[in-house]
Amino acid sequence: MSGLSRLFGRGKKEKGPTPEEAIQKLKETEKILIKKQEFLEQKIQQELQTAKKHGTKNKRAALQALRRKKRLEQQLAQTDGTLSTLEFQREAIENATTNAEVLRTMELAAHGMKKAYQDMDIDKVDELMADITEQQEVAQQISDAISRPVGFADDVDEDELLEELEDLEQEELARELLHVGDKEEEPPVKLPSVPSTHLPAGPADEDEEELQQLAEWVS
Repeated sequence: MSGLSRLFGRGKKEKGPTPEEAIQKLKETEKILIKKQEFLEQKIQQELQTAKKHGTKNKRAALQALRRKKRLEQQLAQTDGTLSTLEFQREAIENATTNAEVLRTMELAAHGMKKAYQDMDIDKVDELMADITEQQEVAQQISDAISRPVGFADDVDEDELLEELEDLEQEELARELLHVGDKEEEPPVKLPSVPSTHLPAGPADEDEEELQQLAEWVS
C-alpha cells in the first residue's frame, strides 16, 4: 500500500524548495546550459571547417559534416530556448520574492502606524489643537501688553509735537537772518616779506661805477 500510495501521490508530500533555493538551482542550471551553448558553437564551427576542407573532393565526408552541423544547430536552438525559459522563471521568482518582501514591510509599517495611533482620538486631537491656538493668542496678547509704552507718553498729541518742532525751526531761521552782517571779516592775505640782503650787482651797475671813476680822474 505504501508503494501504491507513493505512486498515486497519496504519500507524505515533500517540502518544496524555498524561493532562494529555487533561484540558486536555476542559476546553476543556467551556467550548465551556457557551457553547453559554447560547446555546441565550437562543434558547429568544426563541422563547418570539415565540410569546407573536403568540399567537392570528398563529397560524402563534406555532406556528413554538414548533417552533423545541422543536428548541432538544432541542439543549440533547443538549448537557447531552454535557457530563455529558465531565465524567465528565475526573474519571475526574484520579482515575486521582492514583491513579497515589500508587502511584508508595508504590513509591518501599517501595524506600526496603527499601534502609534491606537491611543489617539480625533476629538481629543481637535481639542488639543484648539487649546494650543488659544494659548498662542493669550501669549500674543501678553507680548503686546508688555511692549506697549506706559506713563504720560500715551497722552502726548503727535500733531502738537509737530507744531512745536515747526516753531523751533522758524526761530532758528530768524536767528540766522539777524546775524548775517555780524560775521567776522576774513583776515587779509599776508604777503611774504621782502628780503633785507642786497642782491649781487649785475653788469649794468659795474659800467656805471667805471664811468663815475673816470669822471673823477678827469676833474
